[in-house]
Amino acid sequence: MYKKTFLLFTVTIVVLISTFAQPKKTQVKQPVLGYRSTKILEEKGLQFKDLNRNGILDKYEDWRLSNNERALDLLSKMSMEDKVGFMLISTARLKSDQSNNPTSAMINNATVSSDFNEEDQVQKFNMFTRQPLPVAMMMSAGTTKGVTKFHLRHFIFRANVSAKLTAEWSNKLQALCESDGLGIPAIIASNPRNHITKDASIGLSVGKTVFSTWPGELGLSAMRDLKLVREFADIARQEWQAVGLRKGYMYMADLSTEPRWQRIEGTFGEDANWTAKMITEIVLGFQGTKLSNQSIAMTTKHFPGGGAGVGGQDPHFSWGKFEHFPGKMFQNNLIPFKAAIKAGTSAIMPYYSIPQETKYEQIAYAYNKAVIKDLLRDSLKFTGIINSDTGPIEMMPWGAENLTIVERYQKTLEAGVNLYSGTADPTKLLETVQSGKVDIKLVDNSVYRLLMEKFQLGLFENPYVDEAAAEKIVGNANFQAKADLAMRKSIVLLRNESKTLPIKPRTKVYLESYFQKTGGKASNIYSNEKNTSNVEFVKTPEEAELIVVWINPGAKSLFQSDGSPLLLSLSKNAVDINYINQLSAKKTTVLAINYTNPWVIDEIYNDADKKNIKGVIATFGTTLDALVDVLTGKFNPSGKMPFTTPISEAVVEKQLSDVPGFLKGSNYGLFKFNEGIRYQ
Repeated sequence: MYKKTFLLFTVTIVVLISTFAQPKKTQVKQPVLGYRSTKILEEKGLQFKDLNRNGILDKYEDWRLSNNERALDLLSKMSMEDKVGFMLISTARLKSDQSNNPTSAMINNATVSSDFNEEDQVQKFNMFTRQPLPVAMMMSAGTTKGVTKFHLRHFIFRANVSAKLTAEWSNKLQALCESDGLGIPAIIASNPRNHITKDASIGLSVGKTVFSTWPGELGLSAMRDLKLVREFADIARQEWQAVGLRKGYMYMADLSTEPRWQRIEGTFGEDANWTAKMITEIVLGFQGTKLSNQSIAMTTKHFPGGGAGVGGQDPHFSWGKFEHFPGKMFQNNLIPFKAAIKAGTSAIMPYYSIPQETKYEQIAYAYNKAVIKDLLRDSLKFTGIINSDTGPIEMMPWGAENLTIVERYQKTLEAGVNLYSGTADPTKLLETVQSGKVDIKLVDNSVYRLLMEKFQLGLFENPYVDEAAAEKIVGNANFQAKADLAMRKSIVLLRNESKTLPIKPRTKVYLESYFQKTGGKASNIYSNEKNTSNVEFVKTPEEAELIVVWINPGAKSLFQSDGSPLLLSLSKNAVDINYINQLSAKKTTVLAINYTNPWVIDEIYNDADKKNIKGVIATFGTTLDALVDVLTGKFNPSGKMPFTTPISEAVVEKQLSDVPGFLKGSNYGLFKFNEGIRYQ
């Protein structure tokens, strides 16, 4: 009896092992298949796409199998040229689109219109170093050549056009990919498209678009409403998916600890723990709890945090290549990235910086094996895609300047980079791989990770979108209503002497949105025509009982940098302080300031000498209508400061770049992190 029981148990185990060893057909419900030129195969009443046109149902075409099996099968069918092209992600540009600034023409990559010709080459110098670039770097491939000759399947879409045009372009690209080789679909990435942004530059943010318009990232953080942050991410997810954008080059987990850094506008502020919470909601809102055909795959950046550059300078430029940690707070930078990894972010992007005052090699992070492999992979257990920032090989190879292009590729591959941003030309990467100096497993591992992302996103089944539906989904009224609420919740009330706010009914108010004009003249006066409140808005300060001035400092764009010292005083950032002081001297004044950096405002205001300024408000990329609703009490302000603002330029010079403002001592801040009051 015992022997029979044991034999039955053994047979059962063998059967179970045998069962689990068989290819798993995980999906039995027929998915919607999107296709243009490929033929359809039928098996047992189910349909499959014959992507490689061989008349046989290959494993990678069989949606019933696991993503792992499909990826391994496809990997085995790819040539080395296929694999190398697959490891590049390049900018795709619409020929007729002029929405990006001229900077975009200076970073190479694919144009959408035609095949490469000599006249399409961009200027042959590096805008970041002012040095000549290799000719290979400057090659610009048309989309057809990029897909069919260079085997590209990853693209960054930077154009700012209608939802319908974006959807049409996406579908045309996918049809081209479907018709070529193994029929591998494209994945289209973008920088943020849903925010009011002061510095809308290529590689940073697209700025105002047809998508629902929300506060800037600092404004989302200032709301202190994680539920609404998740709603934002879910709404943006739906809009992006509708037009065929399936990968986000966002968001920044960097901390705004160095107040002069020109990319603070794209952060969630200075506090690591709060930023971690923000990043969690963002990733889960865009991706869900795991990647699916409803997800936008996120690329969290810039590992291990780029907010502590020396003097606030940025490593896009040779003069900003160093990031230092004088406060010994390197580990603090990792907290938001740990949250992103826990939430399941699909990819992480290392920055260009060379770390100083750490235990790590002084070479840019994309080359830094101890940072990428040992820290990110082995210690933090990140299993997703490591996506380089744009141009670490040819344009910003800090610490590796003396290496050849092939040697740079080799070092970054060994460090752990899987996807290279910044070139459409695979020649040098292919040369590196074929040199025999690189373990081919590094290439296969990278391609496998990239394939898995595409399979998880459902792109092999249906990469196409409904062009007519895209226009109805993107920027619809319900989505914008939520965004309008966020605009108001992002506004922070900092001072309210004598209960000046909310403005009392029938008060005569002069409201000016100030951005510097020649001669310091008024910039934009709020008129009665726009007024929906019970306050009377007048055209001159002399008519008014109360003056409100909303200042939008005009700091240089990141890509206008020249290496000169970065200053935070308003007079150094396109604000005529004499004009503002003369204005506030006339009547009781409320000062509103749009913060893209922690501006120093001691030239027009300080707590000790308030003059006529009785109220101070902080905004972070919002609308004038939202500000008016807060001023008039239609909306009770609830926002909190995402960072600390320095009390003077002098304390900025003495502060430690990696230390958050709330830890910089009692004599550092004017307005403190998490500060914000409400109307009683």
